[in-house]
Amino acid sequence: MSEELDKKPAAPLEAEPPVVARLVIEIRSDGSRTIARGLAEDVARGEKVQIDAAGATPLQLVFSLLKSLGDIPALARSFTKGLLKK
Repeated sequence: MSEELDKKPAAPLEAEPPVVARLVIEIRSDGSRTIARGLAEDVARGEKVQIDAAGATPLQLVFSLLKSLGDIPALARSFTKGLLKK
């Protein structure tokens, strides 16, 4: 087991695009209900939106979160641009 391990050459890092929006969500559950609360920020405009979602099942929570995410200006603009390109 004293053999040397071969080192992989480091892969070049690609430059990341700039931050457009930030999204932080906390999810809590007691087994009978699940709630999600958080904050979304449109970095370019400095706008912040509170996110609140609740559901008795994971699917209901997902739909509630999607509805809340539609209120985020940066995400709404990106979604609209994506639809208009097609």
